[in-house]
Amino acid sequence: MSSAVLCQSATCINGNPPSRMECPTCSKLGIRGSFFCSQECYKAGCEAHKLIHELAKNPGSSVNVGKSPDSYNPFPNFSFTGTVRPLYPLSPRRTVPDHIPRPDYATTGRPNSEMREAGQPPRILSSEEIEKMRTACRLSREVLDIAASHVRAGITTDELDEIVHNATIERNAYPSTMNYRNYPKSVCTSINEVICHGIPDQRILQEGDIVNIDVSLFYDGYHGDVNATYPVGKIDEDSQKLIRTTRESLDASIKLCKPGALFRDLGKAIEPIARANGCAVVRSYTGHGIHELFHCAPNIPHYAKNKAVGTMKTGMIFTIEPMLNLGTNWSEIHWPDNWTATTVDGKRSAQFEETLLITETGVEILTAGRSPSI
Repeated sequence: MSSAVLCQSATCINGNPPSRMECPTCSKLGIRGSFFCSQECYKAGCEAHKLIHELAKNPGSSVNVGKSPDSYNPFPNFSFTGTVRPLYPLSPRRTVPDHIPRPDYATTGRPNSEMREAGQPPRILSSEEIEKMRTACRLSREVLDIAASHVRAGITTDELDEIVHNATIERNAYPSTMNYRNYPKSVCTSINEVICHGIPDQRILQEGDIVNIDVSLFYDGYHGDVNATYPVGKIDEDSQKLIRTTRESLDASIKLCKPGALFRDLGKAIEPIARANGCAVVRSYTGHGIHELFHCAPNIPHYAKNKAVGTMKTGMIFTIEPMLNLGTNWSEIHWPDNWTATTVDGKRSAQFEETLLITETGVEILTAGRSPSI
């Protein structure tokens, strides 16, 4: 590897002319021509330059680099299945203005309303409730699209979290994930082999990564929920196929939705598409009902031959959100943070989610938007 990185400063921080101080780490790694303008500039570090070091040490691998020199892997003894690692410290929990209404778990972390409703059948929403859901879902899509516009190599998932958080509170909404069962952030960001519930941290997105952004917000007493998987720059053919297949499988299942349709049949549309394209459908996570409660009945598996009960009725609102893994293994392993789920073999995973309303004539996609072009 012969790439060189020159400091972009015209002068050093003391106003002296540029010097030709070569990076000692590059010299040890056999990288020639990497110079900085001053000792102070070298110590401050250059994000792109640190990436050069990591790529030289681990050619062809996913790089886990943070913008802070103090970032670290909090679980050094854990047997990770792929190349992605957590990079701590996590930033402090972001604040929500006092005037914004909150769900019941915002302070305690316990969704008591959900727990009281456990086991109850799916609700039929009134016309007034449906209008509130339309608004919450529209706002969720707006926030997701804003976050997606910032996906690029060099941004951290923590910075994406800040973007989502700010866009959410600007709409007088509360980020539904924050403190839900003690989840620490305002969005879930799942990179490469992470299936779902990735916690935003100091890791910088790299060219060739894929990242799922899962946005949910609470507005005027109701939740909206939507997610999508995005390429970071140019991605390989397998990742392109994975993203296309996951979106296609979701779209096929949505076409089945109408009054009288069986929830268990949705998996029959999803799994054949996944298998035909060399992917496996994750079984441990499902779609769910959503309204005043973040997660409730119905429970919607995404694989074929499932045992889901119930039929769709006009006025029901729920999500479909298939997670597909490259290869044949649908199972997952959890990191010690008790949230992050990854593939067991380190292969990549993708997900798409929409929130849906069953109407008298079919289905309305409340979170409809443009999917990324691959």
